[in-house]
Amino acid sequence: MKQWLQKKYFRAVMNVKQAISNRRGEGFVDTAVKILMAVVIGALVLAGLYLLFGETILPTLRQRIQEMFNYRG
Repeated sequence: MKQWLQKKYFRAVMNVKQAISNRRGEGFVDTAVKILMAVVIGALVLAGLYLLFGETILPTLRQRIQEMFNYRG
């Protein structure tokens, strides 16, 4: 019984040591960070385009279209 417990304990210790020293999961963290960065950068680009179109391009375009159709020549 004592040897059986020692074997169980030794296996548990070895499994913990192996899990701690294992570096295979690092790729998943790197990939998750890359995906998160892409989502944040994409959201910032879309927000910038939305502001640019809303405040700069669309009012100018609207004004030009109104001037074009209100032509009294």
